[in-house]
Amino acid sequence: MERMEAVIQNIRASGGRMTHARKAVLSALVAAKSHVTAEDLLKMVQAESPEIHLSTVYRTLDALENLGVVDHVHLGHGRAVYHLTDNAHQHIVCEKCSTVEEVPATLFAQLEKDLMDRYEFKVRMNHFAVIGTCRNCLQKRNNAKLN
Repeated sequence: MERMEAVIQNIRASGGRMTHARKAVLSALVAAKSHVTAEDLLKMVQAESPEIHLSTVYRTLDALENLGVVDHVHLGHGRAVYHLTDNAHQHIVCEKCSTVEEVPATLFAQLEKDLMDRYEFKVRMNHFAVIGTCRNCLQKRNNAKLN
């Protein structure tokens, strides 16, 4: 509940108001154990508030993103997933096994600085995941080469 209260305080401090739909979506985001799609959120929200529709969830997510408390990311192909912004992180995704790992946002700080310094380009690193091959898949590939 502390996390929920902190998010609500951030919304109010940003001039946002707390509607029933916002509270329901935030509650679902706090309860989610991982990144979730809007459709995942709808299922969670409708368990308590069946009158809330998918269009309301999308509008609410958009409003919460504009207030800076929710972010969405594209983890490769497929739908965007959503999470709260109170724990800044970046995503790395294995293109072989689809494992998603959260890494500190600071890991890409030098790249962000270099892009700004060299190209005057402000990058949004958290919007897309960095795609590659995880250590487990690399190890499997290397073991297969040895055999």
